[in-house]
Amino acid sequence: MIPVSQDYPSEIAVAAEPADERVWVPQAPNVWFRPLMINTVVGQWCNLLKVTASGVVSRHRHPGAVFGYVIAGRWHYHEHEWVAETGHFVYEPPGEIHTLAVPPDCDYMITMFNITGAMVYVDADGNQTGYEDAFTKIDMCRAHYERVGLGREYVDQFIR
Repeated sequence: MIPVSQDYPSEIAVAAEPADERVWVPQAPNVWFRPLMINTVVGQWCNLLKVTASGVVSRHRHPGAVFGYVIAGRWHYHEHEWVAETGHFVYEPPGEIHTLAVPPDCDYMITMFNITGAMVYVDADGNQTGYEDAFTKIDMCRAHYERVGLGREYVDQFIR
């Protein structure tokens, strides 16, 4: 066995879809995320996003590239003609404003997203209305996990 340096965070191998529903953190009405990894060094997070109703999820932009993989259901951006369906890979270029929506004939989707930087929420005129980053994600997890009985430190296993 090759010794592992203690200077580096350990690897992660977790079931993406958790057996315990309490692991899903509420983000907005009908929207939850399940943290897979949160890297505080480079401001990156990987999570599953679960939406359980059709309609607009959010209008936002990212300063960095975003990569996604649709596990179940489908969704699209109002600003584009494509639809991301189960099994599709999605690349979002840095800086683009887009409005994520689940179509009217679909009321469920799960997508794995890999985001570096922030998610900046904007209004119809492009003005910032809020943001999320690795640290706000940690804060959301800590509050939720304490509230549901998993404990604030439950999120620590995902932090790198």
